[in-house]
This record gives sequence, C-alpha cells and structure tokens, in this order.
Amino acid sequence: MIKVTFPDGSVREYEKGTTGLQIAESISSRLAQEVLACSINNEVKDLSLPINEDCTIKLHKWDDDEAKHAFWHTSAHLLAEALQELYPGIQFGIGPAIESGFYYDVDPGETVIKEGDLPAIEAKMAELVAKKETLTRQSISKTDALKMFGERGETYKCELISDLADGTITTYTQGAFTDLCRGPHLINTGDIKAIKLTAVAGAYWRGDEKRKMLTRIYGITFPKKKLLDEYLVFMEEAKKRDHRKIGREQELFAFSQAVGPGLPLWLPRGTALRSRLEDFLKRIQKNFGYQQVMTPHIGQKELWVTSGHYAKYGKDSFQPIHTPQEGEEFLLKPMNCPHHCEIYKVSPKSYKDLPVRLAEFGTVYRYEQSGELHGLTRVRGFTQDDAHIFCRPDQLKDEFLKVMDIIFIIFKALSFDNFEAQISLRDPNDREKYIGSDENWEKAERAIVEACQEKGLPAKVELGEAAFYGPKLDFMVKDAIGRRWQLGTIQVDYNLPERFELEYTGADNQKHRPVMIHRAPFGSMERFVAVLIEHTGGKFPLWLTPDQVVVLPISEKFNDYANELAATLNKQDIRTVVDDRNEKIGRKIRDNELKRIPYMLIVGEKEFENGEVSVRKQGEGDKGSLKVADFAALISSEVEKMVIEYN
Repeated sequence: MIKVTFPDGSVREYEKGTTGLQIAESISSRLAQEVLACSINNEVKDLSLPINEDCTIKLHKWDDDEAKHAFWHTSAHLLAEALQELYPGIQFGIGPAIESGFYYDVDPGETVIKEGDLPAIEAKMAELVAKKETLTRQSISKTDALKMFGERGETYKCELISDLADGTITTYTQGAFTDLCRGPHLINTGDIKAIKLTAVAGAYWRGDEKRKMLTRIYGITFPKKKLLDEYLVFMEEAKKRDHRKIGREQELFAFSQAVGPGLPLWLPRGTALRSRLEDFLKRIQKNFGYQQVMTPHIGQKELWVTSGHYAKYGKDSFQPIHTPQEGEEFLLKPMNCPHHCEIYKVSPKSYKDLPVRLAEFGTVYRYEQSGELHGLTRVRGFTQDDAHIFCRPDQLKDEFLKVMDIIFIIFKALSFDNFEAQISLRDPNDREKYIGSDENWEKAERAIVEACQEKGLPAKVELGEAAFYGPKLDFMVKDAIGRRWQLGTIQVDYNLPERFELEYTGADNQKHRPVMIHRAPFGSMERFVAVLIEHTGGKFPLWLTPDQVVVLPISEKFNDYANELAATLNKQDIRTVVDDRNEKIGRKIRDNELKRIPYMLIVGEKEFENGEVSVRKQGEGDKGSLKVADFAALISSEVEKMVIEYN
C-alpha cells in the first residue's frame, strides 16, 4: 500500500500502482469525468501513470493551468497526426502547449500550408477525435529512438534526440502517430470537443535565424463548444484593443526598418504619455526616499562578467563592441544593476547611510530573435523603471514591504484592480542554474514569503522561476478582458553585493555586506504602455492621456474662436488641440471618437456669442453647454483628485 496526501492535508491509502484516474474515481465518478491531469509531488503527470510510492497529489480540472497545459499539449499531437495524414512526408519540429493554446512547427517540404488550408486540417482533427484514440507512453533507448525516427526521415526529431541523455527519452503514440515527448497528456483525445486553428506563421528551426524557416501552425481547443464560442468573442475584443493598432491610430509610437526591428520610435503624443507615467513614478519615489541617477548605455564587458550576467546570457545578447584599442570590449547595457553597484561604491558607507535607494529610467538592449518580436511587448531596446535598494539585513523586510506599497499605488491609479502575486524560488533539483550560497538563498526566499504574509497577500509559489541571482515576487495583472500580464517585479539579491564587494561599516566598526533589492513596478515602459493601451482600449485616464480636449469648430468661420479656446485651456495646463479641418462636424466627431480623446468641445454661432462650449464626453455623448471657465474648472478638479490621492 502507498499513502497519498491530498491538498487539504487528508491522507488515503491505495494499492501500489494505482493511477491518478483511479484515485479520482475513488472520490467520485463526476470528478473522474472532469479531471484532466494530476500533480504528483508537485510535478504534473499523466492520469494513466501508476503511482508506486507515498506522495502528494493534486487533481487538475479544466480551470487549472496544469490541466490546460496537458489538454493543449495533447491537441498539438492531434494537429500533428492530422498533418501526417493530409501531407505525407511532412517532417515535425516541436509542438508545445503555450499560454493560450498550442502550436506545431513543421516542414511540409515543397508544399505551402496557408491560412485557407486550416479548415480542412480542423476537419481532419475532428475526424480523429471521434475515434477517442488512447495516448500510450513508452520509454525508449536513445539508439532505438534514433533508429525509429531516422527510418521515418525525421531529421528534426533525430537532432533533438541527439541532445538527450540515454535513459531519459519517452514517446507518446495515438493512432498511427508517434511523437518524441516528455508529456504530460490526456488519457485519450476524446476530451477535445472544440477545435480552432488560428494562424499560420514562419519560425526558424530552434529559433536560429541561420537555420531553415519552418511553418508554425497555431491553434486552441476546448472541452466544450461554448468555451470556444466565448473565446472567439474574446479574440474579437482583443483585436479591437491591440496596442499596435491603437498605437497607430493615436500616433503614439512607430517602428522603422531603417532604424531596425524591435527598436521603437516614440512619437510626440506617445512620448508625452510615457513622460507623464515617468513623472508619476518619480513623485512617488521621491516620497519614499529614492535618488535619481543616470548611467551610460554601454559598459565594459568585464562589468557583466563580474556580475555573472555574461556567463548566463552573453551568447544571446548583442555581441561586444570592439574599440580601436586592442583587447578593449564594451557591451550595450542589458541591465542597469552593475552600473548601480558601481555608483554605490563611489563613496564609503556606514550603517547609518543605509538604505541607499537608487532609481533610473535606464534604457537597456537585449537581442531577441526577429520572429519573437511583437509590438512594444517584445522589443530589443526598452527602458526599465529600475531601482536598486542597498540595505542592511535587518532593513530588508521593511524595504520590501515599501516597494510593495509603491506597486499597489500604481495599480490603483491605473485601475489594475485584478492581480495575482507569484513568489519565484529556486529549483531545488537544479541548483547549478543559480549563483550564491544556500544560506543567502534561504534568507532571501524567507524574506519574500514573510513580506507577503505580513501584507496578507496570497501568493502562488513557483519553483524554478527565480532569477539566477535571487528569488523574486512577480505581479500578474489581469486586464479588462481577463488576460494575464506579468508587470511589476521585486527581487532580493545577496549575490551581486558579494560579487562587486559592496560594503558598509557596521555599528561594530566592522565591514559588512549590504543586501540588494532589484525593483521595477512598471517592468519596462514599453511593455507597460502596451498593456495599459490594451487594458483601457486606448481610453486613458484623464490625467494621463496625451490630449485631454479637442475643440471642433462647425465651420471655418469659428476657427479663430476654437484656437482662442485652446490657448486659454492650454495656459491652465489642460492639454487641448483643435481639429480645424474642412470637414463636416459629424465626420470630425467620428474621427476624434476613434482617437479616444476624453472631451470634445463643439463650437458654433451660439457658443461663440455666449462664450460657451458644447461638451461631448468620449463614449457618453452630449453633456450640454458650459461656460469656458466652468469647463476648465471641471477638468482641473478631475485631475486634481488624482494628484491628491496618489502624490
């Protein structure tokens, strides 16, 4: 017999070799119908795998991320099986589950798979689903795996197998399709009730631009058709909110092939919006005792060798810049922390000087594959709202709590009311990925857990998600249509102070190491603005929006009055523009609705004679007429409320 411990702490005994599905059946037949995967000792497994030792178990239904992962991973295999039948000779790369759905990278040879081919592939997938094919897992030797896939001409699979250690290789088979895979998967394909293939794209094999371009097919599946219908409605709303589309419409940012992919150009209106976000955070930081600093965009390669970043990320970064002096190498700055460590070292510190809080809106550069770039959310040059706090160990938790307060202020101000916290810790089974002593890691991880407990903040713990130099607390924000975005982050670091030999003189007159907190409430300005655009649909809060008011004269006769109004409002710090195009007023209203400017002031004969404006509010329509002074007071009071609440 084995003892199985459930999430509520209860323990049941089962015969050795019992499967996760059998455990679900022992609880209720309804649960057995709904469960899709299980976690054994916090590792997601197939429901069909026998359990041979005492363990903890969690049974996952559709609402769990672990269940969706198994569901979509199986769906990727189903897609590959359909492609194998429709395109004889097709070769397969990789087919993982992703955050929303799955994809498979394939090489169809001379055949071109287009968007128009997707319905036929969907139909073949549905035909295979009807067979309710069982997925069978098999351990296989490296020699046998190379022989099996080699005989089928699967060069991509053979390359993957060559990188694997013998004794670690497994395959999954359903119907006539066998794939190299670790799992986990569903027991059979019959749970897949609704299928939608969403896109066809190109993807370099193994993300290497020097390798062959494969065809990537994206899709998503659900256990109920109703869920697919809801998803399609959701996707239509997401298209409307796409930050790239709204960014073009509102003239916020642009990209230029001449400048280079992944390097955004901030246009005047976007720069104004971004600058207001920066000013907002600077005001908050000033109240919390931060000092602003500025550092160069490059640094000597040795700086990142010392920090450990070069060993971890050097191969994937922009390559070193060589100067005319032999042996001298610089790097485009991939992060700000080493520069801030050097600022700390400029002058000696005593225990009375700590904490030192250094903040910088520092632009950094990281090389991303061109196929991975996406608007402002995945770029090669971006600005972090970075800060590093150097403190005594006894100050660590209090400083961590203060950073959490800053993040909460920002989320409240921008209506990110729905968020989750994630504590990212080391992978206990692979400590080679990390630098620093076990003692320092344990202290850092404990500080984060205690800070969350003190704030009463529920936090999900994820093993293996820590930065290589320390654990972190990440904030996952849900936007207005329910998508999750990782934004703010706080990281505890005992290791960089050690590597850079940072010191302070303690009350005992001895030298001590400070602790370092890395913190970025926005994360990066580019990604944060993208998320904010999609969260608000481009309808920014009044205090933040680039243009607060647009004046619409009904004819050229009232252009002068419109410009006088704009000048008056701008002098009162109410950002106002004039739409004096020779267009009908209805067209002007429609066009400016698309620009999401909060207030439209329509002026004609009546308004000119009475010194008034006819007010329309974005999305709400006509609000009646007001004297100019009364309208100005209305806008100023709205903005002032925000300043008082968050400043």
